[in-house]
Amino acid sequence: MAFFQPLLTPSVHCSLTLFLFFLVVVPLLPPAAPMPLHEVYSPRLAYRGPVIPVSNLVKFLERLQVVALNSFGKLDFDLKYYVDLSLKFDLNSTERAFDALSRSSNGSVPVEDLKSFISEYFDSAGTDMVYSDPLDFVPRPQGFLPKVENAGVRAWALEIHNYWKNLSRKVSDDIIHRPDAHTLLPLPMPCIIPGARFREVYYWDSYWIIRGLLASKMYDTAKGIVINLISMIDEFGHVLNGARAYYTNRSQPPLLSSMVYDIYLRTGDLEFVRNSLPALIKEHMFWNSGFHSVTVRKAPGGNHSLSRYYAMWNEPRPESSLLDEKLASKFVNNYDKQRLYRELASAAESGWDFSSRWMRDHTDLSTLATTSILPVDLNVFILKMELDISNLARAAGDFCLAYKFLEASLVRKKTINSIFWNSEKGQWLDYWLDNGSHKGVHTWDAQNQNKNIYASNFIPLWIESFYNDSIQMKKVLKSLRKSGLLCNAGIATSTINSGEQWDFPNGWAPIQHMIIEGLARSELKEARVLAEDMAVRWLRTNYVAYKKTGYMHEKYDVQKCGDFGAGGEYVPQTGFGWSNGVVLAFLEEFGWPEDQNIDC
Repeated sequence: MAFFQPLLTPSVHCSLTLFLFFLVVVPLLPPAAPMPLHEVYSPRLAYRGPVIPVSNLVKFLERLQVVALNSFGKLDFDLKYYVDLSLKFDLNSTERAFDALSRSSNGSVPVEDLKSFISEYFDSAGTDMVYSDPLDFVPRPQGFLPKVENAGVRAWALEIHNYWKNLSRKVSDDIIHRPDAHTLLPLPMPCIIPGARFREVYYWDSYWIIRGLLASKMYDTAKGIVINLISMIDEFGHVLNGARAYYTNRSQPPLLSSMVYDIYLRTGDLEFVRNSLPALIKEHMFWNSGFHSVTVRKAPGGNHSLSRYYAMWNEPRPESSLLDEKLASKFVNNYDKQRLYRELASAAESGWDFSSRWMRDHTDLSTLATTSILPVDLNVFILKMELDISNLARAAGDFCLAYKFLEASLVRKKTINSIFWNSEKGQWLDYWLDNGSHKGVHTWDAQNQNKNIYASNFIPLWIESFYNDSIQMKKVLKSLRKSGLLCNAGIATSTINSGEQWDFPNGWAPIQHMIIEGLARSELKEARVLAEDMAVRWLRTNYVAYKKTGYMHEKYDVQKCGDFGAGGEYVPQTGFGWSNGVVLAFLEEFGWPEDQNIDC
């Protein structure tokens, strides 16, 4: 599969003029460009928006899910397992054998009969990914974490470093020869998986996995992950939520440009940059057009273009289909069911699945309204994408492209401060679109800002455009200290305990990393001190939980050092890709003194 395209050579006139601009006006790699606006959201159209259908294999595996649940019962039942199964034979013969199984009145099949059928006709979930020994892995990399002086912490860090070998996979040969027998997509390069039930590549997880790989000096493995994600853009027009056929209808927070940029900073590989740029531009268009794009008018600044999460799906998510159907059962008409299914899939696109942040009533998941929200963090990620593309284009010598995206980033920064910034609270707040909005431009109303406190309100700190503004930074720092998010063992995701996993008391590695890294890069000493304090708390809770359980965890309970998180629609997972990556990134940035205790 050819997924790299050559970057077009800019005109000589443009190159010379803008070379002088960047040389004189912008001394270091800077910023991005507005895109045309298309459909504007109307809530009445939510269920009638775009839909990307799933394969016949996925549809059949959803049927198998239902029968398996009825037959085996709910104990330790994971819906995702069944849509991750691979066929041993062709789909038609498998379906005929399935339909021939004897069934009771409730549709269940005798347990032993169903077990025999699954064993005869399917390979187990996860067998389509096989172990791959990463060629750039060495047990003790030269220059590994030079600031870590404590012997116990260094030993722990090396154990986490060794996890990259355990989590390294490539697609099996059978996927190449029989792609229709698998829901796993045929990626061209080896990869690092998050772990446990997450047996495939995931989009935004990959950024923090790459940050850990860079600390481990595994540059080729990191590049391979990017090549895999670019192959999705070439095939589907966007990076998928994950590398499965049932994820083709949604993406995840767009951090591909950050991966490319961080790898470039470590390697200086300009060929890698030039090969990646066309895909980054295509992804930028994806997030700034169609149903993802929304226009808000605010006087006196005029119209502002922003982005939102919007999945191209209005049915139950295949990996959670029975849960989605149960939640939608309270609705009578098809419109309300389809609306909820799109909101569920759109929340999954956000990466925050699920959170009170997307709910009109934080006690009721069926009130999800993800597509009615303009999220602070998504628009910050797109701003960073614009900055990254500008920087990378400049490094590659395409000064026209660099200037275009620099301009776009300046527009988006202004938009983010205009629509999201709340000076009274000292935070950037998500913006809710009016319920009765019609197709056209939304008029800004201060009442539509979500005044609840979420860690996402502080994600702009991650971007140089914001952490370098010392006046605004002082307000944000004061607000963060008073927010209730800073806890004994890390930064909470919200202050609302809804029972959903992206709410209090859970803390997640990506949230810690973005906020802490932004604080650490600030010119304000008090921000840098807070960054180190919160990094120490996060490292301690990861270390103690690891020593207690023998695992790195997907999420942690920030109320108590050493406790892992809970809540949500699946049991807590271990492994774990992004947690490993953030620990290594923090140890690389902050180190650990020889005489400093790491126990709680």
